[in-house]
Amino acid sequence: MMLEVDGVGFGYPSHPVLEEVSFSVRPAEFIAVLGPNGVGKTTLLRCLNALLRPGVGSVLLEDRDVLAMSRPEIAREMAYVSQRTQPMRMTVFDSVLLGRRPHMGFDVTSRDLAITEAILQRLDLAELALRYVDEMSGGEVQKVAIARALVQEPRILLLDEPTSSLDLKNQLEILGLVRDVVREHGVAALMTMHDLNLALRFADRFILMKGGAIHAAGGREVVTAETIGCVYDVQVTVEQCCGFPVVVPCV
Repeated sequence: MMLEVDGVGFGYPSHPVLEEVSFSVRPAEFIAVLGPNGVGKTTLLRCLNALLRPGVGSVLLEDRDVLAMSRPEIAREMAYVSQRTQPMRMTVFDSVLLGRRPHMGFDVTSRDLAITEAILQRLDLAELALRYVDEMSGGEVQKVAIARALVQEPRILLLDEPTSSLDLKNQLEILGLVRDVVREHGVAALMTMHDLNLALRFADRFILMKGGAIHAAGGREVVTAETIGCVYDVQVTVEQCCGFPVVVPCV
């Protein structure tokens, strides 16, 4: 296993957030973390890369305790894209190039530049390379953040609602790209989402959370009308459309 999460719990003085969360992640696996607002999805991602320190439990990256690793060590293994990205007074090219920082020595290398240019091309950002990030739309800023994570060449991608600011075309493009990176390079990706249909279209496995704990986990077979109804308290049906399962609310 690439990542082992064992009994992780986290809470603030006023209330608990995560309770005994355990799961494993294999290479070349795309996992969608699902659940309503406030169940701890973002907190879970931030515990995985030690931005938050769990009160109990462990996170092991191939038998290495993530909590004992330095920030540069973690950054060489994991890339994290938050759901709120603060635009900086920096060009798109320079902002994306920052993703290479964990791998750089004293100077930027030709390889750093080539990787940055390739990702900008793949995300249709090349023509915006000299634009300032703080002059761009929210969706464009989100694409820049995802590009910066990809040039980091991580072994694990942690994406917190990566498509929340994107239009439909860009949602499909970004998730298709993440899926390709996962399959072609053996990267593992964990993605929190609210769009169940996009998750069902692109993810391999699913973790459905309720009340700070895992309610169900597995392949598409666990994303049933009954499970969704229990987790989200909404009556739905799951139908097939164009070869994909589609969640349809009954209200």
